[in-house]
Amino acid sequence: MASVAFHTLGCKVNSYESEGMLELFKQRGYTSVDWKEKADVYVINTCTVTNTGDAKSRQMIRRAKKENPDAIIAVVGCYAQVASGEVAEIEGVDIVIGTKHREKIVDYIEEYKNNHKQIVDVSDVMKLKQFEKLNITSFENRTRAFMKIQDGCNNFCTYCIIPYARGGVRSRAPEDVLRQAQELVNQGFVEIVLTGIHTAGYGMDLENYSFSDLLRDLSTKVEGLKRIRISSIEMSQVTPEIINLIATSPVIVDHLHIPIQSGTDETLRRMARHYTTAEFEDNLNKLKKALPTLSVTTDVIVGFPGETEEDFEHTYNWIKKCHFNQLHVFPYSKRSGTPAATMANQVPGDVKKERVKRLMALSDTLKHEFALSQVGKTLEVLFEEEKDGYKIGHASNYLLVKVKDDRIKLNHLYDIKIIACDGVDLLGENHHEENQ
Repeated sequence: MASVAFHTLGCKVNSYESEGMLELFKQRGYTSVDWKEKADVYVINTCTVTNTGDAKSRQMIRRAKKENPDAIIAVVGCYAQVASGEVAEIEGVDIVIGTKHREKIVDYIEEYKNNHKQIVDVSDVMKLKQFEKLNITSFENRTRAFMKIQDGCNNFCTYCIIPYARGGVRSRAPEDVLRQAQELVNQGFVEIVLTGIHTAGYGMDLENYSFSDLLRDLSTKVEGLKRIRISSIEMSQVTPEIINLIATSPVIVDHLHIPIQSGTDETLRRMARHYTTAEFEDNLNKLKKALPTLSVTTDVIVGFPGETEEDFEHTYNWIKKCHFNQLHVFPYSKRSGTPAATMANQVPGDVKKERVKRLMALSDTLKHEFALSQVGKTLEVLFEEEKDGYKIGHASNYLLVKVKDDRIKLNHLYDIKIIACDGVDLLGENHHEENQ
């Protein structure tokens, strides 16, 4: 029986697509082995967000070839899409597929076995109008399922290559999303994370059906679904409708990840982010007023071309004032082919490193303060693993909760009384039966 090993670089969408391709291999009789083991087929699902992502992808291709010189190597995804010629020339690469036609991967493997001719299938993503279906009915070793609901992005931020790698927004058919959500719940998943390249851009290409319509349908029509989590949403997409849905739906969690990227208007303008800090803050205050239990996390890019020390200080203080609960901090990385790569006043690496360090320390402080504010409250927790005598899981606001209690079953929800704070994690006690 032939074996296949996957290595996935980059985002949650890539992870989802790797699971989808793995399922296709399994349907055709392949066994899944760990990436570090010898396999007959290696699939590298690439990322191209940064030039480093490209380099990592090349490194993995060489590693697979070294592990088994006779293996078939397939390179798929974003790097394969934007630099197919470059990828095809790497020694040992047999199959190159971009961000379309991944559903043909096993057919291409079989075809290559027969004629040993390199296959390159990379089409113009800018012309894509249809969402590519990769259905998943099971995830290996997970209690929460990721469900891709859209692909592509129309934003063209000046630092980002993704619209060129993924094309414009394409939404998955609503009935298809609902059908897969029901399948996942039937498989035993308690939480579904909605994911995409521009997740809440869902519906932009559909007639009379929006992201809030989808959330409402998932909340009311999928039997047995306990939790919906939105992987990321832009502030412009946080409409009064969505706020009302989060407030009233027992299923949509009270956590939103809303990227800011910078806390300085001039930097936001150079990034082509289409909002000001005042507009963002105003909406954030409305959100927090409407949803007092809401946890808001964010993304920040530091060292964007032209960012002065004063700009950084402004961003730092603004984030502190807004009191985000956690930051994902990225040093700006030059990406060839994007407008920002050729901008003047590129920030030196050591300066970026120092700024990242300062924001990460702020993130730890904010996260700890938020965790402390939860002590004494009762939170709903989905338990996912057992470690060092603790049952561990995420509260709906995404904080990690640890409880010592043998009665707790994994992959089940419980109302947990928070009794103490352990750094940024919470310690709790179970006084309740499992939530039905």
